[in-house]
Amino acid sequence: MADGGEAAASAAPTPPPPEGPGSCAGWAQRLRAGLAGAGGSLWVLAGLGLLYALRAPLRLCENLAAVTAFLNSLTPKFYVALTGTSSLISGLIFIFEWWYFRKYGTSFIEQVSISHLRPLIGGTENKEPSPSGSREADTNRQNLSECKVWRNPLNLFRGAEYRRYTWVTGKEPLTYYDMNLSAQDHQTFFTCDTDSLRPSDTVMQKAWRERNPPARIKAAYQALELNNDCATAYVLLAEEEATTIVDAEKLFKQALKAGETIYRRSQQHQHQSPQHEAQLRRDTNVLVYIKRRLAMCARKLGRIREAVKIMRDLMKEFPPLSMLNIHENLLESLLELQAYADVQAVLAKYDDISLPKSAAICYTAALLKTRTVSDRFSPETASRRGLSTAEINAVEAIHRAVEFNPHVPKYLLEMKSLILPPEHILKRGDSEAVAYAFFHLQHWKRIEGALNLLQCTWEGTFRMIPYPLEKGHLFYPYPSCTETADRELLPTFHHVSVYPKKELPFFIHFTAGLCSSTAMLALLTHQFPELMGVFSKACEERLQLCMWNHGGTVRENVPR
Repeated sequence: MADGGEAAASAAPTPPPPEGPGSCAGWAQRLRAGLAGAGGSLWVLAGLGLLYALRAPLRLCENLAAVTAFLNSLTPKFYVALTGTSSLISGLIFIFEWWYFRKYGTSFIEQVSISHLRPLIGGTENKEPSPSGSREADTNRQNLSECKVWRNPLNLFRGAEYRRYTWVTGKEPLTYYDMNLSAQDHQTFFTCDTDSLRPSDTVMQKAWRERNPPARIKAAYQALELNNDCATAYVLLAEEEATTIVDAEKLFKQALKAGETIYRRSQQHQHQSPQHEAQLRRDTNVLVYIKRRLAMCARKLGRIREAVKIMRDLMKEFPPLSMLNIHENLLESLLELQAYADVQAVLAKYDDISLPKSAAICYTAALLKTRTVSDRFSPETASRRGLSTAEINAVEAIHRAVEFNPHVPKYLLEMKSLILPPEHILKRGDSEAVAYAFFHLQHWKRIEGALNLLQCTWEGTFRMIPYPLEKGHLFYPYPSCTETADRELLPTFHHVSVYPKKELPFFIHFTAGLCSSTAMLALLTHQFPELMGVFSKACEERLQLCMWNHGGTVRENVPR
């Protein structure tokens, strides 16, 4: 109940700020912004006034009469062609707008208007800094930190998994942006300033920068010809040339043998110079990467206890490398073993307020609490007697997980189809949801009633955070940059999940209405030409009568 009180308190309206000099300055800024925005309207009013003042010299009434006579001479076939062409053009614009919105999440016409037309009418202005502006800047900085792209700790093997998918389906599961980030990671972790002193490492430096996979593989073999103990060459071949997990494991074992030798040698010379220290860091990264991939090979080949042992040894031997999120690999392997007590022990260490969260941590914590009540949970029974303490804890854990990443439940409940996870993920984004559900869906299915409880309760999270982009409940407001980053990370054939759901832009509704109305007019004019002709002539005569009456009033007021 205390949590409910906190939720009510967080949902309470914020009191208005006190009046003072700051509020006066805010009013002044809003007034200047309003005047700047009204510049375009003032130009329109000035143009209309000039047109009204020159109505007599320009002979607007006579010209209008000539236009009316011309329109009266037109046949119904002309109106059919006119409305049909208008319907076709507006329909093409509507289709293009819809496609652009589905692909990029914004309206093309609105984007062009903001980018090119708004500066012409004075819509941009330099604003003075204000306290509210500083708060918005802080929020933007927080969003930028939350929109950081992370290496997927469970990323698949390119040769043995991603490429086999391409062979079967003909689709590319990785985007160029994702692969470019991986190339940058490889250059960061597997190279150092002293590589120029060793010919094999110099070749591998070029190999990590190559875009073409065959060229990278060829360079790896060249490095092995120069040095048979080049660990990074074995790593590249295991990742990209091996077509099965068994072949990849063999190459990683060769890389481990070479990597341990180089690592021991670097340890002996680490204090001689800063260059030797940099080389030791590089060799440490290579060794940790090799052991981690060997653990993942063992996990995929069914040797789960061996994988768990390798991961635990890595976390003990190299605790400073916690940013690699090896604990997420450990959590998944322990869930496969159904060692839920060990899973809880890992969560107790990493599900801390001072550490960054992830979908794996939040949803695994929810799964453990759901496991204690899911087999006996029934919505009808809960609605009659209320929720027990354990059920409330499970529901709150689900709400916490959904608030952190609202895209995951649709994949766990199989409301959206899964694809192969990317090599990089965006926390709280659709890419992280795909990566989590790809590996953890089986663990939710294994626990009886877990998905049923998730289905009954996950949408209740959104009642607690009606404005997720402005204010969160347990986490920071949901970052607005996730959609753009996810579209870069996920392949084009995947429909990116967007939160909160965007409404269709105005111009899509406008073009759809224009297309429908003009098509209806074309159909009516084609089917009933006489009736539509009478209707159009009546409208023209009415308009002409109004204009002549207005013109007569004007002529009476003009002095002779």
